[in-house]
Amino acid sequence: MTTHRATHASIAVVFGAVTALALSCACKPPADPAYTARIEAWRAKRLAALKADDGWLSVAGLYWLKPGENRFGAGTANEIVLPGATTPEVAGAIDLRPDGTVVVRAIPGSGVTFQGKPAGERPLRSDHAGENPDILRVGSVSLYVIERGDRLAIRVKDANNPTRRRFKGIESFPIDPSYHVQGTFEPYPAPRRVTVATAQGPTQTMLVPGLVRFSLAGRALTLEPFVTSPEDPTFFFVFRDATAGSETYGAGRFLDASAPARGSSTVVLDFNEATNPPCALTPFATCPLPPQGNVLPIRIEAGERYSGRE
Repeated sequence: MTTHRATHASIAVVFGAVTALALSCACKPPADPAYTARIEAWRAKRLAALKADDGWLSVAGLYWLKPGENRFGAGTANEIVLPGATTPEVAGAIDLRPDGTVVVRAIPGSGVTFQGKPAGERPLRSDHAGENPDILRVGSVSLYVIERGDRLAIRVKDANNPTRRRFKGIESFPIDPSYHVQGTFEPYPAPRRVTVATAQGPTQTMLVPGLVRFSLAGRALTLEPFVTSPEDPTFFFVFRDATAGSETYGAGRFLDASAPARGSSTVVLDFNEATNPPCALTPFATCPLPPQGNVLPIRIEAGERYSGRE
């Protein structure tokens, strides 16, 4: 009798396990191979961009400009200290003038170039409103002006940056098509200018065109995108979810999505493409933090993870 009971109990356990596995499989169907291949290709492109000579892994410094002269070179007495084995002790100066103009004055023979020619003395365009900044080069080192809020800084990159050489790759959640969702964009009567806190540096003013409503894990959720202008074809989301600080970067993650096509309100959110912000890779980045409305009360087990070992 005891043997029969044990046998029945074992069968019940096995049946329960099989049933649970079947239900689990029903809830999480395997990803379509074409979809998996697309996400894997996207991840490869993302990794290549990070590891490029001028990618985020090459960032080696961030220096906020003071009014007047800001000397740059390898010497530690400079306001802007550059890496690089061939960088002169003093290569020149970057002037922040009263009218907000930034002008470089490179010392002749210093090796500082702009577009392949000696830089000399010339004004420098910043990355204001997403524009391409003017880039100065000294050997393997590049530097350019960034504008954040009402302040200007010099960002320094070095193709030989040790962080780039030590990089071991990006951790990610398994690809899960259930995190590829459609949302509905609801525009505001007029885009709103909002003040956003950052991980480093001054607050930034961002443009919010409306909100996106979507459902995930049985919850009705919303996110507000940022845009550079009302005509921006890309929505930029800064969000945080319940995995932040344990499995993903504590300050939150980034996600890009295409703005709705003309005459449409549909926005596709693919959280398998959620990325760590640059601040997870370098201390010399100025990353916007999620607005309160973009803190999601659920776990987003998709996209890039973070353990601090990248």
